[in-house]
Amino acid sequence: MAERAIEKKSFDFAVRTVNLYKHLTTEKKEFILSKQFLRCGTSIGANVSEGERGQSKADFNAKMNIALKEANEAYYWLKLLYKTDYLSDKEFLSVQTDIDEIIAILVAICKKTNINN
Repeated sequence: MAERAIEKKSFDFAVRTVNLYKHLTTEKKEFILSKQFLRCGTSIGANVSEGERGQSKADFNAKMNIALKEANEAYYWLKLLYKTDYLSDKEFLSVQTDIDEIIAILVAICKKTNINN
């Protein structure tokens, strides 16, 4: 089920986000862009978790839509970190694959729940 897959993937992405933030702040001495990425990258899973345990279908739908917005924002900061040479090709491509999967799952969930409302 997509809802269960997104819960695991978004948590795993949050862990990667925290580790990438630690790397960027200690190795690259980058604090502004990485903090933005940290906030939205960890927010995805928090919203998914809240939505999974929501009080209603509307609550679930709202949290999944917020998670999708956060995922899109995380992708923006990720691309910016890459284009400003804070991330190598390998680092970027690895994380990009994860965020692409998360966005695809969230888009599918949001489309499904929006139709059923």
